[in-house]
Amino acid sequence: MAKRNRHKKNSSKNKTRRSKTIRAKVKFKKKARQKTINSRAKRRTRHPANLGTGSSTRPGTSKRKAMYSLNQNFEFFSELKSLILKASPAEKDSLIKKISALGKIKLAVISGIFLNSDIESSASATADLFIVGDDIDRNKLRNFLKSLEAEIGREIRFGLMDREEFEYRFGMFDRFIRVLLEGPHEKIINRLGI
Repeated sequence: MAKRNRHKKNSSKNKTRRSKTIRAKVKFKKKARQKTINSRAKRRTRHPANLGTGSSTRPGTSKRKAMYSLNQNFEFFSELKSLILKASPAEKDSLIKKISALGKIKLAVISGIFLNSDIESSASATADLFIVGDDIDRNKLRNFLKSLEAEIGREIRFGLMDREEFEYRFGMFDRFIRVLLEGPHEKIINRLGI
């Protein structure tokens, strides 16, 4: 009698084990199927030339680096450009946190490439990033700018002043500051009340 009960317990354990393995196999197959679908999509969209948006050939580049150029005649060029620029890792909230960590920041102004209005206005801006502050750690600033340039993919034109110099130049209607503050810009940190 005891042997029969043990056999029943073992058979019920085996049934649950079998059902668990069957469920695991089904999950595995679903995941594998999803991965193959994702990998196919990635393969097709990996190169912009496959989408009709650009080409991967660019003269004078090394074979190890993949360089792409965007076809400006592509019908969704402006939408694609705005999507890429909006999805830039240089979001304003993270930018504010990173700039605040540099020292006692009184004013931070973004313009040019950060506003994404158009190529001409970003080229005419005097600076892309302007920071006014005291006790700014130069090494942190250098590392911050390197990482920001790597994220954006372009060199950033920036200006840096201490509070005293800024107030003097602002009071003297300095051309650099006047052009920066009269043009398209956004103050992301403003503790000076300007």
